[in-house]
Amino acid sequence: MNDLSLTQTIQRHLLKICNEFGNRHVGSPGNRQATDYAKTVLQSVGFEIRTEPFNCMEWQSEGVTLKAGGQSWSALVNPYSLPFSGEGEMVAVSTLDELAIADIAGRIVLLHGEIAREQVMPKSFVFYNPKHHQRLVSLLEAANPAALICATGKNPDMAGSVYPFPLFEDGDFDIPSVTITDVDGVGLLEHVGSTVCLSFDSRRIRATGTNVIASKGRSGIPSIVLCAHIDAKKNTPGALDNGTGVATLLGVAELLADYQGERRIELALLNGEDYYAVPGQMQYLEDLGEGIRELDLVINLDAAGHHASTPAYSFYGCSELVRNTGEKVFSNHQPLAEGDAWVQSDHTMFVMAGCAAIAFTSSNFEWLCREITHTPKDSTDLVDCQQLSAIARALRELLSQLDAQ
Repeated sequence: MNDLSLTQTIQRHLLKICNEFGNRHVGSPGNRQATDYAKTVLQSVGFEIRTEPFNCMEWQSEGVTLKAGGQSWSALVNPYSLPFSGEGEMVAVSTLDELAIADIAGRIVLLHGEIAREQVMPKSFVFYNPKHHQRLVSLLEAANPAALICATGKNPDMAGSVYPFPLFEDGDFDIPSVTITDVDGVGLLEHVGSTVCLSFDSRRIRATGTNVIASKGRSGIPSIVLCAHIDAKKNTPGALDNGTGVATLLGVAELLADYQGERRIELALLNGEDYYAVPGQMQYLEDLGEGIRELDLVINLDAAGHHASTPAYSFYGCSELVRNTGEKVFSNHQPLAEGDAWVQSDHTMFVMAGCAAIAFTSSNFEWLCREITHTPKDSTDLVDCQQLSAIARALRELLSQLDAQ
């Protein structure tokens, strides 16, 4: 397959995944179409496929009515929130210490300032859940408020470029909640102590999702895993986050159509990186079990291919042999260049388990988090598929070099 053909192939996969299936958040029809499509492509080039459905939650909501001080305020339902309709006295809380002594039972609580500065990790998210997040959730659940109004700004490290970001995105957290901007939060403070009216519909719907795991090589524990998450945030095309990663791995799969090496290679399209409980990732780790200690290398792709940047790779716990081989191979595939380490993707869970890893993204990853990801702006017209083709060829060469060692 020549360079033009590979680029066109990857572009075809990208457009299919991002533009034809609609929303592909976990549990949605579009997500199932995307996993079915990937499975078909991988089977067509001779990979062994395994899929295991997991339970998850789809979620739908209607508009919010929020009235205070004789005026209406714009608000958004926090993802997976339970519904609410009622009125009550509004109290405001800005710190954990204030929350610990506040009488908020049955009241509508405005969370603002320091306490609403960063997105609260879901209760079941095991990879990162700081003590102050756990304390916040525990205090709220013990105090039993009627509902929460969360005044937030931007939080690119945890919530991408969404403004305002949802303070809570957790199907295991049962206090109804909505989000307003930090600016409106300042205005709403003027009405603390008065009665506010809040109403919105929100529904949790039982659903299922699946990973798509494709393998080639001798049987047993995989030696090298190449992964990308196939899901995306609701109401975004998810081109860079992470249609490009999936499309590139499908391109790698086609380059591996005749692979007969000794190493067992696994392409893992994981389903849930942008879902609060990361169910696909948890299932994959459970399937690996103690076998995770036998992995030689994990390669993760996320947010690669932005047209105004260059592909950036980074190493995590790699042996000198793997690092030297990678650097040599990648230097032959322009415009790849080494970039900074980052943690906001699936390679991190493998690194935490002691695995060596290489991660690919765009060199302007931090800017993408601030301005593009998790929003409708994350569209396919931002993608340079020639960059993705270069990554795919580099990965195919790396696999060949490592197989020969």
